[in-house]
Amino acid sequence: MPTGVALRDARMQLLAAGERVLLEHGPAAVTSRAVTDEAGVAKGVLHRHFPTFDDFLGALLGQQLSGVTAVMADLLDRAGHGTVLDNLAAALVNLFRPLLLAAVRLQLSRVPRLGPSLLGAAIEGVTAYLAAEQGGGRLHTSAAPDALARAVVGTGHLLFSGELGGLPDDAAVREVVEAIIVGAVPGPAEQPRH
Repeated sequence: MPTGVALRDARMQLLAAGERVLLEHGPAAVTSRAVTDEAGVAKGVLHRHFPTFDDFLGALLGQQLSGVTAVMADLLDRAGHGTVLDNLAAALVNLFRPLLLAAVRLQLSRVPRLGPSLLGAAIEGVTAYLAAEQGGGRLHTSAAPDALARAVVGTGHLLFSGELGGLPDDAAVREVVEAIIVGAVPGPAEQPRH
């Protein structure tokens, strides 16, 4: 890129380039050179917008954290509607997109100290949802929302990462979630009447 040419929203261009490198080549490939090459800018442009490469990685992960937060807010809004099984299964499908999975690998392998844990934020969101369902009588009072959330998110992460054999279809996601929550959700005769 010639010097003296202004870039429109260079920060966003660099973050988008970082996402592409991460998604296409994995966490190990995310270097300042790879990002600037992908963005088509000089290496100095990255350091003009991010004091260190860790700051860039933190911003990259921050964008994914925003996505996790949005999925969790939507899940919490569903409390009391639909079924707990359907709501959790839909949240996992919306949460574990390929870019988020790659970002989790980046965070776990290279920069766990940068920003809040993506999986931790998902666990907190699912815990809040399950606590709301418990408050509404759609989860047994003896259930432990935090333990269930850890199981749902952890197993969901393994499932979508292909660690349990291939990528899941909707039926597989529902089956896994159902196996985790089966004892915590009251049967039809026990459901509260509104």
